[in-house]
Amino acid sequence: MTRRRWIADEVSANRAALIGDHAHHLIRVLRVRIGQEFDIVANGVLYSARVDNIAEGRVEFELKAEIPAATPAPVTILLSIFKFDRMEWAIEKCTELGVARIIPVIARRTDAHLVAASEKRVDRWRRIAMQASEQSRRIAPPEISEPVKVRDAAELPAERKILLSESEEQSTLRELLDADHSQGSTLLAIGPEGGWTEDELQLFRENGWSSATLGKTILRAETAAIAAVVIATQ
Repeated sequence: MTRRRWIADEVSANRAALIGDHAHHLIRVLRVRIGQEFDIVANGVLYSARVDNIAEGRVEFELKAEIPAATPAPVTILLSIFKFDRMEWAIEKCTELGVARIIPVIARRTDAHLVAASEKRVDRWRRIAMQASEQSRRIAPPEISEPVKVRDAAELPAERKILLSESEEQSTLRELLDADHSQGSTLLAIGPEGGWTEDELQLFRENGWSSATLGKTILRAETAAIAAVVIATQ
């Protein structure tokens, strides 16, 4: 049976601990017992671990043998901010699929009220990514940055920079990736509801981005994000 995996809240030498909501789930929901074994990620390293102390709001582990673990794909997704319930779903699924980083982007067509509220949502997005990372057995959650403006997003460096665009009719994402055999970092930019404006498309082109399509149908932003990540991480 596959052991549950947790990302430690505290690490010291050969010991680690889960606290707060983490510990509550183990104690109240899973009924953890002394001597049970779990996989614990401590400072980015995966270990087998044994529970050796349980207290109110705290579960402590002795770290045992190090376990080989897969590393995240070098894919960063630039996700133009859209309706928060659907964006949270996209963050969860992109985390499960293995992206290394998620950057919320303030695009020209991003609703003003979403822009105003976005900075206060970052902590929630990070909690969602943490939970999804443990569920999908990652060794670390993706980095989720503070929201950035399109100009700053367009200037980010990477070996491959691909803009998903409804106006692109020639090159598919799969074709662009197949033509470039680089194993380095990849940026994928997903536009807002309504798509990128013409001046935004021009800005990305000026900064060395290639445009790609995901097909002939118009996808919701969260669907496009998931489809793009699946293709890029295969």
